[in-house]
Amino acid sequence: MSEFCIKTTPSNKTLYRADILYFKEDGDTFSDFKPIHIKDGAIVIENGSICYCGEFTDAAKTIDDRATIVDYSGKLIMPGLIDAHTHSAQLDVIASYGEQLLDWLHNYTFLAEQRFDDLSYANQASAFFLDNCLKAGTTSAAIFCTVHKEATDALFEQASKRNMRIIAGKVMMDRNAPENLTDTAQHSYDDSKDLINKWHNKGRAQYAITPRFAITSTEQQLMAAQALAKEYPDVAVQTHISENHSEIDHTLSLFKWATDYLSVYERFELIRHNSLLGHGIHLSHHELNRIAEHQARIVFCPSSNLFLGSGLLDLAHLEHHNITTGMATDVGAGTRLCMLNTLSSAYQVGQLNHNPLGAMKAFYMATRGNAIALNIADKVGLLEPGYEADFIVLDSNNNDLLMHKQSIASDLHEQLFNLMILGDERAIARTYVNGECLYNRDAST
Repeated sequence: MSEFCIKTTPSNKTLYRADILYFKEDGDTFSDFKPIHIKDGAIVIENGSICYCGEFTDAAKTIDDRATIVDYSGKLIMPGLIDAHTHSAQLDVIASYGEQLLDWLHNYTFLAEQRFDDLSYANQASAFFLDNCLKAGTTSAAIFCTVHKEATDALFEQASKRNMRIIAGKVMMDRNAPENLTDTAQHSYDDSKDLINKWHNKGRAQYAITPRFAITSTEQQLMAAQALAKEYPDVAVQTHISENHSEIDHTLSLFKWATDYLSVYERFELIRHNSLLGHGIHLSHHELNRIAEHQARIVFCPSSNLFLGSGLLDLAHLEHHNITTGMATDVGAGTRLCMLNTLSSAYQVGQLNHNPLGAMKAFYMATRGNAIALNIADKVGLLEPGYEADFIVLDSNNNDLLMHKQSIASDLHEQLFNLMILGDERAIARTYVNGECLYNRDAST
């Protein structure tokens, strides 16, 4: 039996028994939340949606004798992990030694992305990427593809086969990259428009207008992105900003009229409520104030920032400006696809900023918080009736050290902290997407 399976959604009800944990908003700001923890709880799934979540002893009222009961007692069910910024074409460059951002792009990333000109390779790589997301417990993600229209289409096709909720886009890039990895302003507009019309809000797919970053787009191409953003106001915009000091200097040298990095994107009306700005480590107070006014999102990529030596994002600083903040792996500068490892890196960044990230907040950000950041909070991130049934089953018994630590944990926060520091893919026992188990850690046994 394979550990991965792609099936159709059954019509009968299925009850899953386990400890249940999810997070809800509890205040006026993004950082206000409360945990909902149900010991010996149950969720009931029908036709890919949650129709009950509560005490197991009360769940019998919602099912009949024909219902399937799956017992995960002793394990923890949570919403599926959500990755707010990752690159589907960069698995080949994980663990590439010794460069900072701009050199890393030219010496590693661009070389790897050129392979996606081969559609057969793009299909294989997209399937591999998504299956490894599932293995890591990730059920939804905001994804940068490559400059290739057909490769972007391949990713959407593979996600559709798995019924995964993704937000993805073809990278727009018409300068400062290899010739066979660039398009033109018109080409990027035409390709993006075709992909939007084909995939946006089709099934569980959504599109994101994706200029890679200011350095790799001319003003003409940013105008093309602007035109798309005006035509499709419900389509997200994703890009990078202020990750690295050299990047900022290069951007300002290219756009000599710009007062700061953010003003480049503002000039072309790309900063709005559904804009996802990767990194944002070195933004000024003035830029942060403007991001808050636009209600745009910043996406924190801690393992990537540490690996490339880019800097330490101060979460408390963003909270002070009331900015909704996502959490992301940023693979392949990020070194693991599993959000548990990303949360561990976020804790370390917080320690260096004298503001360590608590476990409850970390798991909130990786689930409900990221759903809010990606504007999909009406669909995923909660284990409540009416929500799509994306969830994971966490089990520490496949990692001896983690299992030992859990056996002496005094409370839920300590258990979660153990998971985010010592956990990895081995802690993901099952991954369910739209009510279907698409990854089973124990299938081979």
